[in-house]
Amino acid sequence: MSTFPLGPRQVRRSGYGAMQLAGSFAFGTPPDHPSAIGVLRAAVAAGVDHIDTAQYYGPGAVNDLIREALYPYPGALAIVSKVAVRRDDGGAVPSSGDPDQLRQGIEDNLSSLRVGQLAAVNLRLPGDGRVGPRFDDQLATMVAARDEGLIAGIGLSNVSLEQLRHAVAGTPIVCVQNMFHLADRRDTPILTECLSRGIAFVPFCPLGWPRGGDNPVLTSPAVIQTAVRLGVTPAQVALKWLLQLASDVLLIPGTGSVAHLRENLAAEHVTLDDEALRRLDGVSAGAT
Repeated sequence: MSTFPLGPRQVRRSGYGAMQLAGSFAFGTPPDHPSAIGVLRAAVAAGVDHIDTAQYYGPGAVNDLIREALYPYPGALAIVSKVAVRRDDGGAVPSSGDPDQLRQGIEDNLSSLRVGQLAAVNLRLPGDGRVGPRFDDQLATMVAARDEGLIAGIGLSNVSLEQLRHAVAGTPIVCVQNMFHLADRRDTPILTECLSRGIAFVPFCPLGWPRGGDNPVLTSPAVIQTAVRLGVTPAQVALKWLLQLASDVLLIPGTGSVAHLRENLAAEHVTLDDEALRRLDGVSAGAT
């Protein structure tokens, strides 16, 4: 079982993303509360020590589940959240990237999870790639929270290469969380930058989105045929492909099923041979 640093923590490279424990589109409460509690406990029992969450999942519902299922937390558990996104009670997503809102978002996570410090908090960016005074003010707020001990490390999500380089010039960044999977490799330069700097790269939607009939990863003929030949599942092929890319890749696939959780974790033990890697190299969003 391989590990990689997440700030001051050394975590297993296969973690768990808790977003799917909320209702549809991460809004509302889970459809099966006992099952959601069971998945969280099964993850920790299986050795998962990195859980990704956010106060706006629900809102509040997922953090409440994590607290109910796992508090008091194992000492080695790294809980990572994100700020600059929030939801109101109607499900709308109003702007929340002002410095005072970032600080409040961190405090809300600490309160709902009942912790004194989070292993890391990602600054979720709007995807415009801009570097300017607003970005600097946001970073300053994150630095202040880290210096006060509220968070152990600063992460960035939905970040551009320019923003990443600008940020690391001013402060250490412990993780980057961007969209990346077999059928979407646009952020390969960011992955390469993270690897060169020892920054954990955490791909969100590692199995593609949505997990359904039009999913370009799980419905890819190359993925399916490789899975059949190797005697594993398409999800395990896609997750192992990410793990073998670089040592700094940390996975956070989400699920509300204990069976799927175990399937995802077992991807660590899959071996992709040369034929598999050659075939998977051709997978893209447009592949059929």
